[in-house]
Amino acid sequence: MAKTSLIALVSLAVCISSAHAAVAPGPTKFKVEGRVYCDTCRVEFETKLSQPISGAVVNLECRNRTDGAVTYKSPEVTTSKEGGYSIDVEGDYEDSDCDVTLVKSPRADCSDPTEDWRKARVVLTALDGISGNVRYANNLGFKKKEALPECKKVLTEMGYYELKEELGHEAAP
Repeated sequence: MAKTSLIALVSLAVCISSAHAAVAPGPTKFKVEGRVYCDTCRVEFETKLSQPISGAVVNLECRNRTDGAVTYKSPEVTTSKEGGYSIDVEGDYEDSDCDVTLVKSPRADCSDPTEDWRKARVVLTALDGISGNVRYANNLGFKKKEALPECKKVLTEMGYYELKEELGHEAAP
């Protein structure tokens, strides 16, 4: 009987400590990191000819999934010489969709935001199974006004043959 009571007591202690660990808060500070580039071939993805954009501006905004209300908005952040940025975020945004958005490019020749990559979604909650507090956003790009002449060769090497619309009559067969 004493043995059964001891087993029950140990089991109860394990259950209580497990329940406490399941609801224990995770990190409430996150760091969102990413990069902004110039899409020199106007194809809306990075190639070996893409260039980092120093001085580009991005921001992060989180919106509640239910009512669309803004739950967090970062100040505007400027990219480094290598096109990188880092945004510090306080709080857990489990019920929000958070996106890093392109604001502006300092380059007049590369200032059209790419349609497909205008925003980069990041998950800012400790309850998603990701350990640590650093979150990486997909790279964001601005398109160059005119594609570089070398793009034809690079894109053909990549097996990308739908070039007529972006590169005109110079496109590969």
